[in-house]
Amino acid sequence: MKLQYNSPAVYWTEALPVGNGRLGAMVYGGVECERIQLNEDTLWSGYPKDGTNPRAIQVLPEVRKQIEEGNYAEADRLCKEMMGPYTQSYLPFGDLRLVMEHGDLHKDYTRQLDLERGLSLVEYTIGDVRYSREVLASFPDQVIAVRLQASKPGSLSFHARLDSPLRFRSAVSEGDFVIEGIAPEHVWPNYYPSDNPIQYGDAEESKSLRFHGRLYVACDGGKLSVDHDGYHVAGATNATLLFSAATNYDGKSGAPDKERYPAALAKTVLDKVKEEDYGRLREKHAADHGLLFNRVSLKLGESIAPPDMPTDKRIEQFGVSDPALVELLFHYGRYLMIASSRPGTQPANLQGIWNDQTRAPWSSNYTLNINAEMNYWPAETCNLAECHGPLFDFIERLALNGSQTAAVNYGAEGWVAHHNSDIWAHSAPVGDYGHGDPVWAFWTMGGAWLAQHLWEHFAFGQSREFLRDKAYPLMKGAAMFCLDWLYEDDQGYLHTAPSTSPEHKFAIDGKHYAVSRSATMDISLIWDLFTNCIEASEILGTDEAFRSKLTDALTKLQPLQIGKHGQLQEWYKDFEDEDTYHRHVSHLFGVYPGRQLTERAEPRLFDAARKSLEIRGDGGTGWSLGWKVGLWARFKDGNRAHRLLSNMLTLVKEDEPSIHGGGVYANLFDAHPPFQIDGNFAATAGIAELLVQSHQGEIQLLPALPDAWESGYIKGLRGRGGYEIDLAWANGEFTQAEIRSSMTRTCRLQVQRPIRILENNQPVLTNLIANGRYEFQAVEGRSYIVIPE
Repeated sequence: MKLQYNSPAVYWTEALPVGNGRLGAMVYGGVECERIQLNEDTLWSGYPKDGTNPRAIQVLPEVRKQIEEGNYAEADRLCKEMMGPYTQSYLPFGDLRLVMEHGDLHKDYTRQLDLERGLSLVEYTIGDVRYSREVLASFPDQVIAVRLQASKPGSLSFHARLDSPLRFRSAVSEGDFVIEGIAPEHVWPNYYPSDNPIQYGDAEESKSLRFHGRLYVACDGGKLSVDHDGYHVAGATNATLLFSAATNYDGKSGAPDKERYPAALAKTVLDKVKEEDYGRLREKHAADHGLLFNRVSLKLGESIAPPDMPTDKRIEQFGVSDPALVELLFHYGRYLMIASSRPGTQPANLQGIWNDQTRAPWSSNYTLNINAEMNYWPAETCNLAECHGPLFDFIERLALNGSQTAAVNYGAEGWVAHHNSDIWAHSAPVGDYGHGDPVWAFWTMGGAWLAQHLWEHFAFGQSREFLRDKAYPLMKGAAMFCLDWLYEDDQGYLHTAPSTSPEHKFAIDGKHYAVSRSATMDISLIWDLFTNCIEASEILGTDEAFRSKLTDALTKLQPLQIGKHGQLQEWYKDFEDEDTYHRHVSHLFGVYPGRQLTERAEPRLFDAARKSLEIRGDGGTGWSLGWKVGLWARFKDGNRAHRLLSNMLTLVKEDEPSIHGGGVYANLFDAHPPFQIDGNFAATAGIAELLVQSHQGEIQLLPALPDAWESGYIKGLRGRGGYEIDLAWANGEFTQAEIRSSMTRTCRLQVQRPIRILENNQPVLTNLIANGRYEFQAVEGRSYIVIPE
């Protein structure tokens, strides 16, 4: 469970991430000069603004008219008039820089990221002195801690300071070295051409965020001083550096608060741990991290790589053929979730919480047409349900703004979200009132997709309180918008328009268009939302009249269709693709992560969806490959999914740009390229989906086991219905499972061989309900062993 290297990082994508959900750091591991790049998850450009566009409701009828008449170019043009402002950007906080006085002539260098302990480690020798460096981000203590040690007393001399690419000043305050500054009022996306891309306001009057960072150093022996240049340590043996940071972002209002003082917040946190023994601080961190990380274990086979082989060389030489490297990729996704999304923090963005650029790729925002949702695919299956919480808090804030957007832009009830959002819960379509292309800027289904996460959290955890108090009200609001957004044609079908299949255009006579009506993804998302709302209202025994509306609307939705190639159509007509191998597979949402299209419920459409995926091919960006792993898992083709994992575990080097897209960087970060964290999360979720599925009302054991994983086990996965599952197999065959139930209910299993079920070594009454499908009565708090006959 380690990433390891024998040289320092040169590029950011070689540095190693630590995080506590709020504070993030990328550790380069330099010898003479160390850079630890820092982030704080509330540090964004801008401030809340009204992004509504009253022009949209005026244009909407004309857009629909042009679509009905087949004038797609004019519909595209008119959609530009329905756009709003761009989102703001997630920003880097700064850097902690260390300059060691021992020079750079070293030997026996090692650099590691220990996933189990949540530690970055560096060791090297200069002369006869062994130096070591640990970096951790503590959730219990809310600091980043750095521990420096020398094997020979008095050998540790260094300088430490903070800086930032944002406007800041540094000072000494009560013995701490501090920086404080202000965020820009506006940062244009990195793809927007501007002579003034980063815009600051007046330091006193600006509405943008204030930030404050604070560094404290303690050492054993030697001399310690601090001045405007930073800390200076001479002749010490060990030293501990503690960093805290804060902004004046108010999580309750979702806005900067001038009465909230980041300096006081950062100082309070730091003062609490200054007297803490580093060993105790690390102990608390390891216990907290381990409580989450150690819930799941996975064994796919023995490593074929030498134990001391650097991770980048291991990727390059062995890739997916090393089953232990696949295990590492799986756990890395879980590690990154623990490090970037914890209770009380912001949800993981396009880069988690790690970003070193003031104009990050795609603003490092929340991209709602796949990427933000993909981030949370492993949260429930891989036993990190607490890490899902920040997304739910964000959805609540988004729904508030989204209700205003729905009313002003479309005259609709409920709430809506579009393609992009940010910390200010931007809910309007982006595009700078016409700069954007509707193919990505205009898409009204963000709320519908996000609502799926609320339902999934209930489906796995079965908390009626969560369903009643948080999930259902938000789901209902998203469904209310969809009911108003749908309109009926002369055949009685309900349609969406304007409608896009995110980021993919259709072709007619060699010309490409974005906007039509009832793209398959729209219909599938609405089916999912309405179905989940109906089930939720039945469980809660509420809203019978609203449930009836949804049930009626479900029967009238534009049916999904099969095209001339035997594929599931992406659009309401059998248009040609702009790009046959396009990275988005939006029309396959109903297969995964949805549950509309299954081999039992919709066999014809399920087979057509498979044909669509075959046509798309096995290429794609990193996150696209990750999505395809999950899709092939649902199609029960483990070997094809394994091939996609092979494409993912291809080394991408910063100095040798990827031609085909996809792969991973030296630090296992997913490469779009550039870095997007969603592919890491999708790979983790996809591997879990190959081993256990539960979306059809039953637990399916080994539904899509690749031949390459002949023997192994996984422990701690979760299934919908309140189950936790351990599973082992040998020679490609299921050998044993343990199912722990959190509630009393009928448990259904599917496994490809006859089984017996035991509780405390006693047989449990088991019914065979179909070939390979069984059911038994599970009792809350009890554990059941499943073995072959």
